[in-house]
Parts: sequence; C-alpha cells; structure tokens
Amino acid sequence: MDKFSEIKRMFEAREDKEKSAAMRKYMRDLFDFYGIPTPERKALYSDFIKSEKRAKAIDWDFLDKCYADSHREFQYLVYDYLLALKQYVSFEDMPKIKTYITTRPWWDTTDFLCKVIGNVGLRDPRIKALMIDWSESENIWLKRAAIEHQLGLKEKTDTELLEQILVNNFGSDEFFVNKAIGWALRELSKTNPEFVRGFLNENSDKMSSLSVKEASKYI
Repeated sequence: MDKFSEIKRMFEAREDKEKSAAMRKYMRDLFDFYGIPTPERKALYSDFIKSEKRAKAIDWDFLDKCYADSHREFQYLVYDYLLALKQYVSFEDMPKIKTYITTRPWWDTTDFLCKVIGNVGLRDPRIKALMIDWSESENIWLKRAAIEHQLGLKEKTDTELLEQILVNNFGSDEFFVNKAIGWALRELSKTNPEFVRGFLNENSDKMSSLSVKEASKYI
C-alpha cells in the first residue's frame, strides 16, 4: 500500500461523524473532515513523519495527493510534514507553497503555511522580494501569507520588510487582510513594542479600525 493510501486508511478508521459535522460547520461548510481532533491526528502519523525525516527529502508527489483530497486533515498533514522537514524546503519550492495556499484556500491553511515560508526567509533573502510581490497580489490569501510570514520570528523580524508589506495593504476592505495586519503588529509588539507604537502613531489614520484594534491589544 502506498503512503497516501495508508494514511487515508488510518484517517478513515478514526472517522467520527459527529465531530466531523461540528468541524465542517465551524469552517462554514467549506471542507470535508474526518472529525479527528488535532492531538489524535498528529499521533496517527507521527511515526510516518519520523520516517520521512530520515529520507532527508520532501516527497512532493505525496503532498500533492494530500492537497487533492477533500478532507481538511490531509491539508493539515501537509503543514506538519513541511514543518518537520523545514530544513529541506527551499526558495525553489515556493511555487508549490503558493499552489497550496491558493488551493482550497482559507485562513487555517494560509496561517499554517506562513510558518514554512518564514523559516525559508531566515535562510534565503530572496523571500523578501517574493513577499513584497505577494503583498501586491489580487489574491487575498497571498496577501495574508505575505503579511503573516514573519509571525513568531520575534527579534529576527525584518521590520523594514514588514512595514513595506503592511503599507502595501492599506485601504483594503478584506476582513482577512485587515485582521492579519493587526495580528502581525500585535505579535511583534510582544518583543518590539517601540516599533509598533511608532508604526501606529504614523499610520493609524490609514489603517482599518480592526487592524488598529488588534495591533493595540498589548501596548
């Protein structure tokens, strides 16, 4: 049995119709679910991911099959897989990541994949120009990914890059974009409140009320 079929067999064996319905409702009936809670889901494929790490290479064909499946658990597996093998993800893989962000797009998978991009950015400066390009895209999920790709980097955050990306998205009426702007600033305020205060003092009149509210939470 191939890898994808084996994982699918495990998911199907743990399917919970009641939890599946609740998860589907929470995600506005946009996606199918097996109804497997996160801790159980990760436990199911933990040994598989460990074996994949030993291969020291990413099996993109396997990940493509996961993204082609209608069940959201498979998209979450892609994120866990890529994060576990993050050292093998390169700038040349960004077209794949872009495809995943824009396939069955929603905030959950976009936010997950941002961390994968951020890890590449710490090793490859070419990510900067790509994120600026994404920030000017017509696709709101690519915009959100650009805004959020430095989440959690704390002192390693490139504030000049972040500022340019945020300014590129001023005037948006998209909830998921404006929420992301506020979230990016809110998280950075935990380690660099001076930058966030200065940014808000200079730009709050150009930002949505949602962005300002989120950004100001901790300062």
